[in-house]
Amino acid sequence: MIKEIYLPYFKNKKVTMMGLGLLGRGIGDAKFLAENDTELLVTDKKSKEELASSTKQLKDFQNINYVLGEHRLEDFRDRDFILKSAGVPIDSEFINEAKKNNIPVYMSAALVCDIVMKELPEVVIIGVTGTRGKSTTTELIAHILRENGSRVHIGGNIRGVANLPILNVIEDGDFLVLELDSWQLQGFGDLKISPHIAVFTSFLDDHLNYYKNDKELYFNDKANIYRHQKDGDVLIASPQASSEIIMRGERVAIDVPEDVKFEMNLIGEHNQMSARLAYEVALQCGLDDESIKNAIKNFKAIEGRLQDMGMVCGVRVFNDNNGTTEDATVMAINSIVEKFSKKPVLIVGGADKFLLINKLEDAIKENVKEVVYLSGTGTDRINLPKKYEFEKLEDCVNKAFEIAEEGDIILFSPSFASFSKYFNNEYERNDLFVKIVESKK
Repeated sequence: MIKEIYLPYFKNKKVTMMGLGLLGRGIGDAKFLAENDTELLVTDKKSKEELASSTKQLKDFQNINYVLGEHRLEDFRDRDFILKSAGVPIDSEFINEAKKNNIPVYMSAALVCDIVMKELPEVVIIGVTGTRGKSTTTELIAHILRENGSRVHIGGNIRGVANLPILNVIEDGDFLVLELDSWQLQGFGDLKISPHIAVFTSFLDDHLNYYKNDKELYFNDKANIYRHQKDGDVLIASPQASSEIIMRGERVAIDVPEDVKFEMNLIGEHNQMSARLAYEVALQCGLDDESIKNAIKNFKAIEGRLQDMGMVCGVRVFNDNNGTTEDATVMAINSIVEKFSKKPVLIVGGADKFLLINKLEDAIKENVKEVVYLSGTGTDRINLPKKYEFEKLEDCVNKAFEIAEEGDIILFSPSFASFSKYFNNEYERNDLFVKIVESKK
């Protein structure tokens, strides 16, 4: 159970939780709140039927009420605070209603950090953001610290990991490493806090449909990772991210050099940059050069991030499911060509994110052996001949294996979002791809 120092933050509080979802983070946060004597109302636009698997895990709690299939303005009044999930529209009338009634609006990662900063001053909080590279950089930082004997907790935008339960286990002297997307960083902006060590991996076009094509709104959310840092805190940025920060008249404490190379299992220059950023973070945490490099050397790619799945039916398969922009897919293609000196068979396509795709088209023409397209609104925009196009991912994978010759490389890097009648989110797409490939072994 929660430590007594945290009880005043939650006990007997009336809380509206906006967004339960299906990925596990909302479920874990709801359990935490219910276990700690809050009067909890969970509201989600998804229907009771859609959320059945999530609500089933909360069936034992009598202090949770539900409003599903809709939000109601009345549920954002007369509450002690609102817990908002990531991705709530920036102009949400419900959040505006709460603010109009002077009700605090929190997000779970930021709320945890705010409480930890107040109650556990010896915890070092490390936050990682960026359009691309944040997942690998986050996991690599945590790996290096653990390999060198530190107690590490990981959270933020991590699949299935709820943030509030971290309060049950974190202690002074621990490290808290958070992957933070732009939405979660809205919560840091609201509380005017930033991690002790902030890492900014990259800033590229993405999520502009959410930000209504306003790139500055997107950057401002990202910038919350460093804009509220205090004396003694540090910002570490890649050269690309650093140029974006400096262009806006702001400072960077550590600008990571581009000429350092690490021995590692991961391929691609973007992963070398993740290693450089993680190395600088580890130095700030007091580790020595040799210990850091040894940990980097044995780190393996995380699922869905240019992950080498090995040889399957004589073909090497790379899962880059989380490559959901043209920049990510182009980087994946180039990394494979550079490492293996051969052009991959590419599976690409999905829902439109309203981003440019000219670099993707050029990369396909120049550095791809053959393309299998997964149908979607984004795929429709690709102005290239589509010899092979399928509505179902399984058909795409089967065709890719049919096309590929022995020794070839199949790269799944969608370049677009997952949302469709077949997938609720990118994790469902990832799991199906892995299942199909594993079935061929």
